[in-house]
Amino acid sequence: MGFFSQRISKIQPSVTMSISAKAKSLKEEGKNIINFSAGEPDFDTPENIKNSGIQAIKDGQTKYTPVNGTKELRNAIINKFKKENNLHFSHDEITVGCGGKQVIYNALLASIDKEDEIIIPSPYWVSYPDIALIAEGEPKVLECSLENNFKINPQDLEKCITNKTKWLILNSPSNPTGAMYNDLELMNIAKILLKHPHVWILSDDLYEHIVFDDLKFKNILQIENSLKERTLIVNGVSKAYAMTGWRLGYAGGPKKLINQINKIQSQSTTHTSSISQAAAIEALNNSEEFINKNKKVYQERRDIVFSKLKNFDGFDVFLPQGSFYIYVCCNNLMNKKKEDGTLINNDIEFSDYLLDEAGVAVVPGEAFGCSNYFRTSFATSKSNLEKGCDKIIEASKKLK
Repeated sequence: MGFFSQRISKIQPSVTMSISAKAKSLKEEGKNIINFSAGEPDFDTPENIKNSGIQAIKDGQTKYTPVNGTKELRNAIINKFKKENNLHFSHDEITVGCGGKQVIYNALLASIDKEDEIIIPSPYWVSYPDIALIAEGEPKVLECSLENNFKINPQDLEKCITNKTKWLILNSPSNPTGAMYNDLELMNIAKILLKHPHVWILSDDLYEHIVFDDLKFKNILQIENSLKERTLIVNGVSKAYAMTGWRLGYAGGPKKLINQINKIQSQSTTHTSSISQAAAIEALNNSEEFINKNKKVYQERRDIVFSKLKNFDGFDVFLPQGSFYIYVCCNNLMNKKKEDGTLINNDIEFSDYLLDEAGVAVVPGEAFGCSNYFRTSFATSKSNLEKGCDKIIEASKKLK
């Protein structure tokens, strides 16, 4: 028998992290690389939030906290849910973890047994299937097409549900597509879920505050509150407040699930940093101006990338309603040849080609469960976006 577990053999390192690391390494070697692979804001954490962390250190807030977060932070989260989402949670219905990823990991580990099924709409965030596999569950991918704006068809969802289904994961706005569900679409999904009371819902709302065109974000619980006893709303401070490195996510959900999440966390990280918790209180309470300003910047950047890439015949480009990503179909370039005569067989090879030929790092669609696409992040400067898009198009035109 080998030393390593069968469990670890089922999963892969995060593709997005690997590509970002490769791009960074090439840049350190002196190569001119434009990184469109990053899944984090390029803005710095706001000064008021940084100062709250600094003050927490000066005040000696450097000891252990409760596993599920300080009372003050849970108060801020409760107020956030009430003010922004009209959702009402008590202190024992809130958990805080080391990023949204850990909260999702804890939730699935706490609830999944061998062969339990987790419905994951694709394109999906890269970690969902692997977290499900670590929990010994069965990821059941529900394909969502470009023709349907990368959203769930309720009839397809119903066909996907079996007596083994335990969770449906909803991510809106989506990473990688930026697709966001409207009220009617959520209502139609809720109608299916109401017919299947054994299915729980994990609503990943990390990009809630990055939405465009004056659209209003809602999650499924805001549309159908009767689902509350089997819904976990996951959020965090990474994306909206430019706090990726602070590692703080949170969730609101049924007490019986939150208790089990806290039990698992008590035997892993215990809690996230006390300093990060202090900073997150300030983020949740006093960041409206920062969010609104950056939303406008992101929309301007989105429009630059979309307008440039959609004018190239080789691409089909989806206009995102939220997040800071654009998902691009490059199917028309498959089986074309590079200048040295070698074929481009798939989006992984195309992404490698862009990095080598154009010096632009993107993430292949294969990583998100939807082949012959690539994801670009527009969490970088306008000049980088303009240059990077021009380089992508120039390199793509060389394929014959």
